[in-house]
Amino acid sequence: MAGQSVGSRKGAVRFANAAEEEFARILDYYGIRWEYEPRSFVLSWDRQGRPRERFTPDFYLPDFDLYIELTTLKQALVTRKNRKVRRLRQLYPHVNLRVFYGRDFRNLLRKYGLRPRAEAAGGLRSGSS
Repeated sequence: MAGQSVGSRKGAVRFANAAEEEFARILDYYGIRWEYEPRSFVLSWDRQGRPRERFTPDFYLPDFDLYIELTTLKQALVTRKNRKVRRLRQLYPHVNLRVFYGRDFRNLLRKYGLRPRAEAAGGLRSGSS
């Protein structure tokens, strides 16, 4: 649910994958406020000025004014995502965005001694970046 903040995860947030859910649990554990997919950024428009392509980062951390995108997908999809991230940075240079690739997320889990549940649930693939 867009704009849903935690502490109040009582509302039904439907994550796209297990990695996003696991990341939200880490944020919750450390008391970091977050919003799930609160904003989409238009990346291209058609000739009539209507949005043609958008990018919606996974999380927004309001206390840090930081967007987080988790990219734990197959390499072919990561390449497309990287293109969108580059375009977002061109059009919206004031937006603070951090991309976590599969290896970054797995390292984060290991750093805090967490078992990568998302990996077991299919949300992370060992060979993905």
